[in-house]
Amino acid sequence: MLLFGVVFSLFLTALLFLLRVYFVLNSGSNHPPKTRSHVAVLVVAGSGGHTTEIMRLMESLSAAYTPRHYVIADTDKMSEEKIVAFESSKPQSHADVQFTINRIPRSREVAQSWSSSVVSTLNALRYSLPLVFRLQPDVVLCNGPGTCVPLCITGLLLRILGIKKVGIVYVESICRVQTLSLSGRILYLVSDYFFVQWSSLRDKYPKAIFLGRIV
Repeated sequence: MLLFGVVFSLFLTALLFLLRVYFVLNSGSNHPPKTRSHVAVLVVAGSGGHTTEIMRLMESLSAAYTPRHYVIADTDKMSEEKIVAFESSKPQSHADVQFTINRIPRSREVAQSWSSSVVSTLNALRYSLPLVFRLQPDVVLCNGPGTCVPLCITGLLLRILGIKKVGIVYVESICRVQTLSLSGRILYLVSDYFFVQWSSLRDKYPKAIFLGRIV
């Protein structure tokens, strides 16, 4: 009898959690973001072209997006230099804009097998959880590097637990013309705003927003 009670409690808890996930995923983008004087943004920078594109996006954001918390992979040697150069180039009127650079393990290295990437992604999630819970951003902005997946999932978890409404904004890379990246296919399901830069992708994915080339 005791075993039945434990099993029933676990089943009920899992059911309630799944219902909560369903509610969050189906109501997130229906509520426009509130007007705020400052918006804390967590920016996921990948190596190479991903970082170049995300920095172009950052150029269009006003000084209201502060503090800015950049997250890069621990094996990324170039993104930190680009971020510091970008922030240092801002006008003096933006000098009070705060930013931090944080590192987590990379979810998937280039040419890494899919099976081993599951383990590395779980390891990245282990570092993402305390980071996102501590920073509690208003928005997570990303454009495709594998590192963004555990960070977005953690942001979604904050919303599911009722701790904070974290918006997830995903911009698919300009190089993706006919198919989404792996990160895009995953985050298409959970993002609040999902941007593509080719009309062919908008036609395949009805949730996607097409504004032309934005980076």
